[in-house]
Amino acid sequence: MSPTYHQTPSRRPSRGRPDRPGPRLRRGLRSLAALALLAVTVAGLAPGAAAGSSVADPTPPPPVPAPAGQHTLEPSDVDAWLDGMLPAALEREGHAGAVVAVVADGEVVTTRGYGHADTGTTGGEAVPVDAERTLFRVGSISKLFTATAVMQLVERGEVDLDTDVAEYLDFEVPRAFDEPVTLRHLLTHTAGFEERIRGLIGSGDVEVVLRDSLAEDPPEQIYAPGTVPAYSNYGNALAGYVVERVSGVPFEEYVRREVLEPAGMTSSTFAQPLPAGLRDRMSQGYPTSADEPGPFEIVGAPPAGALTASAPDMARFMLAQLGEPGTRPLLRPETLELMHAPALDESTLGTLAAGPRMTLGFFEESRNGHRMLGHGGDTQYFHSDLLLHPEEGAGIYVSVNSSGEDGYSTLALRAALLEGFTDRYFPAGAGETKAPDPTRGSVDETTAKEHAAVVEGSYVSSRTVRSNFLAALEAFGTTQVEARPDGRLLLTPGPTSAAPALYEEVEPFVWREVDGQRTITARVDGDRVEAIGISPAFALLPAQPGRSQTVLLPVVGASALVLLVAVLAWPVGAVRRRVRGQTLPRGTGRVSRVLTMVAATCTLLALAGWAVTLVSVMNLQDVAPASLRQVQVVQVLGLLGLVPAVLQLVGAVRHRHGWRRVAGTGLVVLALAGIAWCAVSLGLLAPSVSY
Repeated sequence: MSPTYHQTPSRRPSRGRPDRPGPRLRRGLRSLAALALLAVTVAGLAPGAAAGSSVADPTPPPPVPAPAGQHTLEPSDVDAWLDGMLPAALEREGHAGAVVAVVADGEVVTTRGYGHADTGTTGGEAVPVDAERTLFRVGSISKLFTATAVMQLVERGEVDLDTDVAEYLDFEVPRAFDEPVTLRHLLTHTAGFEERIRGLIGSGDVEVVLRDSLAEDPPEQIYAPGTVPAYSNYGNALAGYVVERVSGVPFEEYVRREVLEPAGMTSSTFAQPLPAGLRDRMSQGYPTSADEPGPFEIVGAPPAGALTASAPDMARFMLAQLGEPGTRPLLRPETLELMHAPALDESTLGTLAAGPRMTLGFFEESRNGHRMLGHGGDTQYFHSDLLLHPEEGAGIYVSVNSSGEDGYSTLALRAALLEGFTDRYFPAGAGETKAPDPTRGSVDETTAKEHAAVVEGSYVSSRTVRSNFLAALEAFGTTQVEARPDGRLLLTPGPTSAAPALYEEVEPFVWREVDGQRTITARVDGDRVEAIGISPAFALLPAQPGRSQTVLLPVVGASALVLLVAVLAWPVGAVRRRVRGQTLPRGTGRVSRVLTMVAATCTLLALAGWAVTLVSVMNLQDVAPASLRQVQVVQVLGLLGLVPAVLQLVGAVRHRHGWRRVAGTGLVVLALAGIAWCAVSLGLLAPSVSY
């Protein structure tokens, strides 16, 4: 549930899609699928063309010019600002509808609805969004409710943040390190789990059993707990199951009784499908405003993203998190303070702790000198954000019921809205600046150059897969970090968009964005970079050798082209020889020749199979393990074809078949070897097919 996450509103790419694979992950899926399809059809593809080529740079819509003078968080000012921004943005980007809620000083300032909850594309009258009644899916903002439930148990002394969660569970959690996995790790996305996609979002009326979704086929642990921020739906859902086990009631029931009802959220639920009394209030979800609606989405890990809520209810939750009681307080003040404080320090994070960090559930960042807490959330059709200014006692929530024309436009829209909210009502104060002077830093130029040279290289996201075929995505979602001559760093793409971003060092191994407010950090051991922190729940890790996009794309493309030509030429050559009454040269080896052509055909079929598989995964459609095994078997048959291909080449050389035949046979050997190398490097033959 995806895909940089709290979030400064500007950190959308890494947090904006916590409910589903993030933009970099989905770009990787599209890239790899496109690569295989293009290779099979022998379409031309320049190196790097597949990576992100279909992703538009999400440029935020221009903010509405603010009248001169101080803006106050009162209904007339907020409504005028929202009305001036959102209707035009929704229409321009192809969004069906949206809701917004704003709170301040212990009160609901406004709730606004825009566009349609039902566009009428399937017949019937169009239904406008009703700000008071229409329900939206909030995606990974649900994680804040799970964290609140955990903190209630902490407050009561029923669980401990730093106790191994194994003490609260009735099944084994994947372990690859000696360090315990704790609730603190689960709530800060540092338990070390790899990404898991299968079963993330589906549809239908089958009720999700939380324990089954966690205990059956869990993801592997690939990082030591507490050391690497790596966003994990599985980890948060595991925390939700601890709530279920310790409380003795189903998670959904506990949250309804202890979180939703006390906050006054009478129109909200984690139940899937919706209870009868709420179904007719649910907004439809759309790819774009011109499309037919999709089905009601079933989130496979409910604590991580299953909440359905109205805008007024989300306003009540924001007030509860700001310390305003509903029917009764959710947490005591000291517990709220603990929940809102950074939860990990340099003892495990090292230098990464100098950048934005996770609290116990929230993403903590700052803008204009103001501290902010928040979370974003996305399903396939609903895209939401919640942002609190705890010191100022204010907050804003927005949810959009469609993805828009390019599928990424909600990232820009939400960024513009949340950044605009902070800039309008909480601008930089006296003596503060919105961004540091880009010509000055606190690190001398010589040191800056040395540190920049250390971190220069290729990096991949910590939110990744290592144990199965999706490990291939690392090769198609790399970030290049370039040391500039003046000691600055250029990240391509930047942490927040497809465009490059320039950073200067302001403290040792801490960089601030030039003409911006984002901060990145690096944890370094001698001359070796362990991680670059780009957001509270994401890091960049050094890319593994042999998975370079600039190498893999040409190898796969050229190899597939050679094999396709060979497969097509084989029957043509046979027919031509029969017509002319010719025979194959001595030493050709009919058996090895046939086996080589079978191997070439299998290799091409395997590429097509991976293409179909990855497109299905990209669309969150489950792929049966048996189907994945079949593709792997076909891939292995292609790999084994190297033996007869080499024998055929040896025979062609020994019997002097001529340079054309030797060259052609040699090219087939190289092509089979190239695809085999790529398959092994990209994890396509990994023993596990659990994703």
